[in-house]
Amino acid sequence: MTLVLIAVFVALAIFAMVGLLIYAVIGERSVAESRLAELRHEVEVGVGEVSAPGYRPQDMLATVTAPLAPFRDWLRARDEDLSYRLSLAGFRNPQDADTFLSCKLLGPIIGILLATFAGSDNFFFAALVLGVFGFFAPDIYLFRAIAKRKDKINKSLPDVLDLLVICMEAGLGIDQATLRIAGEVQHVYPELSEELFITSYEQRAGKPRLEAWRSMSDRVDVDTVRQFVAMLTQTERLGTPIAQSLGNFADALRSKRLLKAEEQAAKTTVKLIFPLALFIFPALFIVLLGPGILTAIKVLENSGA
Repeated sequence: MTLVLIAVFVALAIFAMVGLLIYAVIGERSVAESRLAELRHEVEVGVGEVSAPGYRPQDMLATVTAPLAPFRDWLRARDEDLSYRLSLAGFRNPQDADTFLSCKLLGPIIGILLATFAGSDNFFFAALVLGVFGFFAPDIYLFRAIAKRKDKINKSLPDVLDLLVICMEAGLGIDQATLRIAGEVQHVYPELSEELFITSYEQRAGKPRLEAWRSMSDRVDVDTVRQFVAMLTQTERLGTPIAQSLGNFADALRSKRLLKAEEQAAKTTVKLIFPLALFIFPALFIVLLGPGILTAIKVLENSGA
């Protein structure tokens, strides 16, 4: 039992180390944010000035994992959807795939090294468990990052649509309003702001509006965004007012979110049965019946004596 607990704690430590490594190497800066930072830097120091390249953690990781390049290429060939899954999590830099695969290959090595603390008798079992967990730890981190990003985009969409309606009612077109809202909500809803910036850049590059919004729905892979794009397509074809359609759609999303919250609140009563039965009721029975049981035992002992 002690070995199992040690293995669980060490596995959690590996997961935290790999997650921090991915977070430190990849970071939260997206392509749009990086481009905006470059533009701000060019405005501040001048376009003609070239600054010296700074230190990047990716360079150190690439140097350490250089002998693992053939295995990394083999994993990339077997996982064709890796770039798409990384983009769903917000990691769209070209080197992010190499970083993810490098962490995936370093995970088992770190697990085997940590298994040496288990002792010689349990080394093989601990190395197997920690090595397998270290290999799949980056995938677990990526799945959680994708789910977290989708949830943030889903929750921020109604508020962004309300701001979009306000801007359009003030006289802005949908393209100018999109770019304006992307800048306004950049610090509050960075995930959705990034997608709006990319959509605006694609439209500036010459992509039609509906195709740019469809690309956004493919990038985020959220049902509400797909419904939003379908609503925009239908509004464009029928010629109905976009501001009114956006307002109605935002109200529908907010009502849907309220119904989902009420559903989760209704399930709370059923979920409370298990902790009540396992933890609260036994303690309550001990407090209520304990003195009576002790008194009955003493009476039986005295009568027997």
